[in-house]
Amino acid sequence: MSVLSDPAESGFGRTLRRLPAVDRAAHQPAENPAPPTNWPVVAVGLVLAALLAWAVSRNANGIMVGTSVLGLALGFTLFHSRFGFTSAWRQVVAVGQGVALRAHMLMLAVACVLFSVVLSTGVSLSGTPKGFSNPIGIALVVGAFLFGLGMQVGGSCASGTLFAVGSGQTAIVLTLFGFIAGSVLAALSYTFWFVTLPSGPTISLSKTFGYPGALVLSLAVMALIVAASYTVAKRRNPPPVADPPTARGLARVLRGSWPMWVGAIVLGGLNAAVLYVSGQPWGVTSAFGLWGSKILGGLGVDVSHWAFWQVPANAKSLSGSVFADRISVLDFGIMIGALLASAAGGAFVLHRRVPWRLALGSVLGGIAMGYGARLAGGCNIGAYFSGIASFSLHGWVWGLVALGGTFAGLRLRPLFGLTNPTPVDSIC
Repeated sequence: MSVLSDPAESGFGRTLRRLPAVDRAAHQPAENPAPPTNWPVVAVGLVLAALLAWAVSRNANGIMVGTSVLGLALGFTLFHSRFGFTSAWRQVVAVGQGVALRAHMLMLAVACVLFSVVLSTGVSLSGTPKGFSNPIGIALVVGAFLFGLGMQVGGSCASGTLFAVGSGQTAIVLTLFGFIAGSVLAALSYTFWFVTLPSGPTISLSKTFGYPGALVLSLAVMALIVAASYTVAKRRNPPPVADPPTARGLARVLRGSWPMWVGAIVLGGLNAAVLYVSGQPWGVTSAFGLWGSKILGGLGVDVSHWAFWQVPANAKSLSGSVFADRISVLDFGIMIGALLASAAGGAFVLHRRVPWRLALGSVLGGIAMGYGARLAGGCNIGAYFSGIASFSLHGWVWGLVALGGTFAGLRLRPLFGLTNPTPVDSIC
């Protein structure tokens, strides 16, 4: 059986323990019960969650503490719903399976409806809320393509990397390392991409059509994508989707695998909650460049003179604590939330052996994603999810170009010991 899920969409069975969890973990059949709760790890997660709230409260205000709680909820939801972006595009491209892509559209639809309310009223707990809207130019196209390619080689997306690391999949630490390195390299080359090269236009659907018109147009595009996915599936007859083991009844909330549509709705609502509480949507990758640059600073490298870190907002982040940085706080919360979710579900597993080709692919894929995310102004979350929910055209362009990068990434995966789905395999 070919394994097609995101690294963090796993956590069960002998196959998972035998293989590094770099976008290739297999699920046991759905009729198998969930493993027992790992209470010691749950205790560790609760302590880490409390320490995160304490550290944030010492460096920021109560709203940022609330943001950390939302990060925990995001990590918890990502793990339990096994919500993936990497595998969704791979399944569509390789075998025409559109189940996960349709879940994306549901998530985006929920977010768009809620974002339209928050953005149109101009009310949030942090002043006037602002969506993510970026120029459509060379940097966006190159960055999105690199990210799409890197997802398939590195075995994860930005959000998947965080909740895979949090759930004990230590192989993904290599992808996170690459993410950080690529983000720092992008900050170093900021002048070339954003000063030397011309910048394209920033196109906001809400400014062009108003929020009602932008919402109707966005929902119409999503409906067309859903319809197209069914048409493709009818022609290509993709393999079925298998479910991981899960608890039953109310216990499923804490110990089971959630239906993907549930994860889609919850993630759409949580992104809107992040917008309402913090004043901006959910993002992930800007924190990676900050972490890497702070590490270099600790090693004696002066990065403050780089053009990227001379941008006022970036300079403020560099000079402050990571526990006062909104995206960093969300990222920490996601990892801890995934740790709690995986431990509660008995799926927390530390992986110790990683074949060298997989390790190399993880690092290189992470570098491509880190570099690409900074060029594109975001990743599968900040550019694709939050960009589309903010009614910015760049989000749709990002998704289309990243899909092109997926085609290229599928052809590179075998070089790193990764398999691609075939029409005779089941998706699990």
